[in-house]
Amino acid sequence: MNTNLLRGGQSVGLLGILLMVIAVVARLAGRFMLGNIQTGTLLVAGIGAVVIGCFLLLWFIADRGRG
Repeated sequence: MNTNLLRGGQSVGLLGILLMVIAVVARLAGRFMLGNIQTGTLLVAGIGAVVIGCFLLLWFIADRGRG
């Protein structure tokens, strides 16, 4: 379980950072849309993924202390 929390948190957080970088680069290039998705929506999705990744890593740290 702990390994799943650690790897899940790391991968979801990395995916979120990647989404945010794509959204920021596209917006700096002057694009409001990427396909049918707005760059603001992509940025919010990236922020949400980073928050979920942080929660999973926090859960891993809390679970590690008990066992």
